[in-house]
Amino acid sequence: MKGEKIAIRPWCPFCGQPIDKPTEPAQRKLGEFAVGRCQCGAVYACDETGHNVGAAMIEALVYACNDDWDLAWSLVPEDDYLTGRLESYDTETNQVVETRNLDGRTVRGVLYFIRLHRAIAEIASEAGKKIPTTASTGDPGDMELEPVRDPKRIKAKANKEKVKELVEQGDIDALVDLLFDDKRTLRFLTRLLYTPDDSLRWRAIDAIGKACGRYATRMPGAVSDLLHRLFEAASDSASSSWGAIETIGAVIAARPEIFGAFTKHLLKHLRDMTTLPAALWALGTIAVRRPDLIRSLPFYNLLKLVDYQGALIRGLALRLFGNIQAKEIRAQIEKLTEEQEEIVIYEDGRPVRTTIGALAAEALKKIDHKH
Repeated sequence: MKGEKIAIRPWCPFCGQPIDKPTEPAQRKLGEFAVGRCQCGAVYACDETGHNVGAAMIEALVYACNDDWDLAWSLVPEDDYLTGRLESYDTETNQVVETRNLDGRTVRGVLYFIRLHRAIAEIASEAGKKIPTTASTGDPGDMELEPVRDPKRIKAKANKEKVKELVEQGDIDALVDLLFDDKRTLRFLTRLLYTPDDSLRWRAIDAIGKACGRYATRMPGAVSDLLHRLFEAASDSASSSWGAIETIGAVIAARPEIFGAFTKHLLKHLRDMTTLPAALWALGTIAVRRPDLIRSLPFYNLLKLVDYQGALIRGLALRLFGNIQAKEIRAQIEKLTEEQEEIVIYEDGRPVRTTIGALAAEALKKIDHKH
C-alpha cells in the first residue's frame, strides 16, 4: 500500500527518545535477554519470541536494580516503578515493524521497559554504578497515582456519542473511568479533534490532557503511544490545524514528570508558520507547570516574537515568556502594556478574550514575582 509505514526506529515509551539496540549485559544472570538503557533512566529487556515477556520483565527489573534481587522483589509496580512495552520489534535491524513481517521473516520481538522512581533509583545506585535519574523531567515517584479500579466491576463500553457528551460536560472523572474500562476511549477522544467546531475541539484538547494525565499514572505506555501518533499526525501539513500539537502540549503539561522529554520535539513546529501558533500555545501551557523544561531548550530565537506583526503570535509569545519569567526581554514586554488589540486564547478548554496589553502586564507580573 502506498505510503504504508513498514519499519521505524524504536523509542522509549516514557520520553519518546530513540533507543539503541539492546545488548548482552557484562554480567549475565538469567542468561536469556539482551538489555539496554535510555537517557531518561528507563531500562529495557528484549524478548525476541514475544512468548517470555514475564521473564523479560524480571530481567529488566533486576537490571534496573543493578542485579540486587532482594531489592527487585521488594518493589511494587506503580508505587516504585513504571512499566511500558514496545511490540513488533526486530532484533536484527533494531526496528519496530508494524506489519510484523520483514523480508519474509516473522517479527515477534517485545521490548519491556522499567523506569524506577527516583528514590528507588537512588537506592539501586548503591548496588552498583550510578543509575541515571529523571531530574530533567521530574520524579514520577512524587506523583499521585490514580486509584486501582475494582477488577470485579462491570466495565462500561465506550462509544463516540458517550465520549462526546462527557467532553462537552467536562466530566474528567467519568472519562478516566471509561479509559480504564475501554481502551477505545482514547480513539474516540482523538476523533473529536477533527470536528470543525472550534469550541468542541478545544474542550477535547483540554479533556484529553487532563484525563491522560491521570490515566498515565497507571498506563504510561498507552499515553506514550498516543503522543507518538499525534506527533506523526502533526508532521502532516494537512492535519496541522486540527489540534494535534495543542493536545501534545496539554498531555505533557498534565504529566511532565513522565512525558517532559517529549517537549523538545515541539521545537520543529516553531519553524513553520502554519504550526507556529499551536506550538507556542503548547510550550506556554507546559511552562505553567514546568518552566524549566522550556528554559532547557534553545528558545532564545523566539524572543523576537514579541515584536511580531500578527497579534495572536505576539499574545502567545507573551503568555509563554511570562510563564518562564523571561527577564531577558522585560524592557520589550513593558512597551506593549498599552496595546489594546484584542485576541482570543484558550485556557482550560475555554476561550478567553484579552488584549496584548493585558497579556504584557500579566507577563511582567510573573517576571517580577519573587519566589
